[in-house]
Parts: sequence; structure tokens; C-alpha cells
Amino acid sequence: MIRKIIHIDEEKCNGCGACVDACHEGAIGLVNGKARLLRDDYCDGLGDCLPSCPTDAISFEEREAAAYDEAAVKAKAAAQAKGAEPALPCGCPGTHARAIRREQEPAAAPSGAERPSRLSQWPVQIKLAPVNAPYFKGANLLVAADCTAFAYGDFHDRFIRGRVTLVGCPKLDSGDYTEKLAQIISDNDIKSLTIARMEVPCCGGLENAAKNALKASGKFIPWQVVTISTDGSIIE
Repeated sequence: MIRKIIHIDEEKCNGCGACVDACHEGAIGLVNGKARLLRDDYCDGLGDCLPSCPTDAISFEEREAAAYDEAAVKAKAAAQAKGAEPALPCGCPGTHARAIRREQEPAAAPSGAERPSRLSQWPVQIKLAPVNAPYFKGANLLVAADCTAFAYGDFHDRFIRGRVTLVGCPKLDSGDYTEKLAQIISDNDIKSLTIARMEVPCCGGLENAAKNALKASGKFIPWQVVTISTDGSIIE
């Protein structure tokens, strides 16, 4: 049948996942970091997802599509409520951007208490992070080599606390981070940049990418580089 149904422009989509949350029918999922209409028969054509999209990537179109199957949607919701079906309709949950709200915590955990996480957002991998995620607004940005959190024991309180964290490893990841980081800095109100790297030479690739990204963005913001030794101390 010919009917009104949503259309997602993948070129405009930044993979933030807001439309996935807004679609009560579970018709939309993230596939390879992009929103996609997974099932025509789950889309009611009302467009609750449209106002949630920050990049205007969703619109209506009229085309041949399966009729909206309300019974199937209700059955799916019931199965999810019973734990028989995963809540995420598709895609890796690692690409679903979200802020992590935490209660106000003391500067340090009491003696003997479990040290709390200071992470404020997800995802943290540079290549997975959407460029225009809401949590970048007014953020102090931390770009860290992924080994730093393992080497430095107080990494959460010393570096992650109060910052939005992005991690990567230029030796293991293909490609260069410069373009992605430059876009994040130029498109968002980033307040400061901290680069945390290991003393090993390969970490120079991450430091150079972050510095070049800041230069390419054309912005002048406070920045610093912190180098951590392989034995877990900060090199002044």
C-alpha cells in the first residue's frame, strides 16, 4: 500500500540515537552508527521522532510500505517487558550516545569505600562518538590514550572528573583522528582541551592529532598535555 512513512537521510544523521528513544514503536535502530528505519510495519507515520532529531535528518515521504501493524508492536513491547526480547531494536549499543547523570559526589571516596566512576557520557571511543552530541555543549574535553586509564591509578578523579572523555589508540585504530576531533571542537562550545598520553612514542600520534585538530578548528581555547609513564606516574 502507498502511505506516509518516515525517511531518514543518513548523510545528515549524526548517530546520536535521539530518534531511537523517541520512537515508541521500536521502528528505528542504529546500524553502523546511523539511524535506520528497520521495519515499515512498526512505523505509525505520526512522526514522533521528527522533533527529536538535532540535524533534521528525518522527514516524511509517501511510498509503497507495509501497513502499520499495531498488534505486532504491542506484542514486541510485551516481549521486551518480560525480558524475552532486547530493548534495543538493532545496532551496537556502543554507538548510542547518552549523557550519564550522577549524584553530587565527594571529591574523594571515604577510606575503604568503592571509588565511584566519574564518566559523564557514552560512548568514549573517538571513532564512535557523534560529532554533535548534546554533552559537548560547554564541555571541558579530555582526549586520552586508552592505556592511560590503566597506567594511572587515580585517572577518574584526576582526569575524567568534570570532563567529557574521548579515548583512542593511534597504533591500533586505522586512520587519523584529526578531522573528527577538529569537527567536534569547531561545531561545539568546547571550553578547554586536555590531552593525556603515555610516554611511549606511538602516543605522539594522538597528541599531534589533537593539537592539529585544535589548530584546524580555528578556535583559541586553553589546552594542556599530560604525559604518563609506563610505571603510572605523571611526567612533569
